[in-house]
Order: sequence, then C-alpha cells, then structure tokens
Amino acid sequence: MADTLIEQLARFTSDTRFDHLPVAVVEECKRILLDSIGCAVAAIEQPKGRIGIDYARMMGGNGDATIIGTNERASIFGAAFANGELINALDMDAVVPPGHVTPYVVPGALAIGEARGATGKALVEAMALSHEMSYRLGKAMDYLRDTKDGKVSPPPIYGYSSTVFGATAAIVKLKALPATVLSDALGIAGSISPVNSQVAWFQHAPSSTIKYLIAGALTQTAMTAAHMAELGHRGDVHILDDRAFGFPRFIGTRRWEPEVITAQLGAEWRFITEQAYKPYPHCRILHALLDALDEIVKTNDIEPHEIDGIKAWVEGFVEQPVWLNREIAHVHDAQFSIAHGLALGAHRVPPGKAWQDPELVFGASVMNLMNRVTHEVHPNYVELLSGHAASRPARIEVRARGQAFVGERRYPKGSPSPEPASYMSNDELVAKFRHNAEDVLSAARIDEIIDSVFNLEKLDNVATLMRMLRPTTNEASTRATA
Repeated sequence: MADTLIEQLARFTSDTRFDHLPVAVVEECKRILLDSIGCAVAAIEQPKGRIGIDYARMMGGNGDATIIGTNERASIFGAAFANGELINALDMDAVVPPGHVTPYVVPGALAIGEARGATGKALVEAMALSHEMSYRLGKAMDYLRDTKDGKVSPPPIYGYSSTVFGATAAIVKLKALPATVLSDALGIAGSISPVNSQVAWFQHAPSSTIKYLIAGALTQTAMTAAHMAELGHRGDVHILDDRAFGFPRFIGTRRWEPEVITAQLGAEWRFITEQAYKPYPHCRILHALLDALDEIVKTNDIEPHEIDGIKAWVEGFVEQPVWLNREIAHVHDAQFSIAHGLALGAHRVPPGKAWQDPELVFGASVMNLMNRVTHEVHPNYVELLSGHAASRPARIEVRARGQAFVGERRYPKGSPSPEPASYMSNDELVAKFRHNAEDVLSAARIDEIIDSVFNLEKLDNVATLMRMLRPTTNEASTRATA
C-alpha cells in the first residue's frame, strides 16, 4: 500500500539533513530568522506583544525558553506563544504562500531548540522543512488571489491553519523523535488544527486583534500535537488523503491538489522562490502603493499639509471591510486600513514600530489626511496578477501644489520578482533589523546577533543565540527609565 500524505511528509521531515540542503535554502532560513527576531524585538511594547508576554507568564513553567527582547524566561509553551505573538504583532514579518507562515512555525522550533541545546544546523533543518511544507500545502489549496474567468475569485473559507503541519514537524524534528511518532504527530495536528476563520475577519471592522489567526494559539496546537504523539497518542495518518471527510473538507478549501505537496519533495525546495519580506508594518496589500508614495513625497519634498488628495488604484481583492475601514479605534486598525495607511505613509516616518505610536496613528495630521484619500480597483489587476505571482499592481496619484504626482509599481519591495530592485538584500534586511532592535539592544549586541545568525551553521547551541536576545541589565534599566 502506498504511503499516505502524512507518512510522506513525515519521511520528508525525518530525511531532511543540513548537509543536503541547497545553499540558497540555508541562506533564506538565516534571512527569515534575522527578520523574525527583529520584528519580535520591536514589538515588546506593542499591545499584541504585551498581551502575548502576559499570557506566557500566566502559563508558568520552568523557565526553559526565552521570550525574545526581554529578560524573561518561560516554559517552552509560554515562550512559543509569546514569541509567535511578538513576531506577528507589527504585521511586519515575512510572508510566503499561503501568507504569514513564520510566526506559526518558527516559535516552537526556537523554544524546543533552546531547551534541548540544539545546534544552529538543526534549527536550519527545522525552519527549512517547516517553510517548505507550509508552502506546498498552501499552493495545493485555495489562495486569496485565485482568479476565475478573468475575475478575482477569493475563496469563501480561507486561513493559515495548514501551517500547523510544518510547525509540528519542526518541533518533532528538533526533539529527534522517531519517524513513527512523526506520522502520529502530523496526524494529530491535522485533527486539532484551528479553523480557517480569516474570511470572517475580513468582513468585520474595526477588526479583531487576533488577526487572521492568533499566532500563539497555533504554536500551542503544534506543541500539543508533537507532545501527545511523544506520549503515545495515535494520529490519523489518512487525514490529508480523505477528500470526502478529512482535512481538505473540514478546513474549507475548494481546491485540493495533493500532487503539489509531494512532487519532488526533498529534491526541490520551492518556498524560496516566493519568500518575501515586508519593509512596512502594514498589510502587504498596501506595500507597492507605499513604495510609490514614499518616492513621490521624498523626491518632491512634499509635506502632508500640502497634499490636497491621494488617489490609489488597488488590488481587486481588497474591497472588504478590514481594508475599507476608516474607524481607527486601536493601533491595530492602522495595519490594514487603506486610507489610514496611505495617510500615515505620506508623513515620511521611517517604517518600524513608530508607525504604531498612538501619537502618530491618532494624530490630527494623519487623521485629517486620511479623509482626503480615495481609491478604486486597478483596471489591469487580474491580467498583471496572472502574469507573475509576486504582482501587486498599484498606481497612486498625489495632488499637491496644483500638480498631480503619479507613481506606479507592479512588484512591492521585498519580493523576488523579475525586477531586481524589488528583492530585499541582506544589507537591507540587516538595516531593518538594526532599526527594529536599536532601542532595545545595544549596538554591540546587535552586531553579535547579526553575525551569529548569518553564521548559524557554526552555532553549537541555539540557547547561545537566545541569550543574545535578552537585554543586558543596563539596556533594560535604560528602557525602564526612558
């Protein structure tokens, strides 16, 4: 009898070895890690980040794992929960189909890697397989930008719940459990996966602050699956093969292409072809527009009070309440509103946690300019989207000084695309990390972290890196009295 999909994914997990990974995959994992910990450090004072930390404290435990950017240690479960929430709090974390993946699959790996004293090579293995697995499952299912008969055809049910398999595999890989346990863990993960509630989130504004799927909750699901299998629970190894009653059915996908999951699995690494990074702490929907807007206002030295109006041509998918929202009641709302995002972007504040500063978010200048922002659907959206997966067609017009300043983009910064300028280089990722960490960690500590991440294969113990992510006593006291 042929192996089930779960058994094939388990074998892929078990067989993944650092020495067999392509150099490009290893380097992308390092880039993802640096970007993710930078996003987490930047979010320790953000509402979503603080709540994640507070909940980790409530979970108690033996202090085996670090909460990034703090001097606090929690249980592996608490640290994974908090770090998932921290990575995703600013909505500045890396994206790859099916969408946000890193805040779901990396935190458990970091917690287990630190607690077990895993090597940097082992962490790379876990990150690589979890991203590859998540990407392949995402490509086998409905996607937000699916088109049909020349029109946008968004799915009625969508979300990132399928990342639970990659998250679980990473944990079991780092725990070095046998392949038979791996299959059970993945089978359990599928059975207890969170529901795909993202489309409901799109429809209700102001939006829930859990976003598309609360990161901490999925990390706990993966932790539960891995540990229940280790303790002897049996998982459903048929759950991905059963189209009538299994995961594809109850998770809500209309499209299910299992051959995408398994084709050349372990021989070809595909997630790196679409792995993207976010320069702005805002939904990726707006990034190409923000790129064009930033160039216009900087090149022409346009001040916000000079702007009579901003008009944007956007993706057809975004005509939904979460993006149309103009009722900015929480800093979280500023991460998704088209009108507010463009109004804020026109203020030339360097992207980072400052974009979530209440004084800026709710400031009169931003709120007044928001009322002068309009948009409509880009007329060539479907055509351009169909041409390349990284496409985010965008056009923007800024009216100021009696003139109309126009900018256009097809690919937002941070995307691997046919346009080399859209790729985010290592130097650019390092600059983003420095900016995110600069008032939490010392310059010397930041340099040390960057060096350790880009030489991750030489790291003997993940715990060494995690210790670097705790502020020194002087750094912590300086922040406390600032």
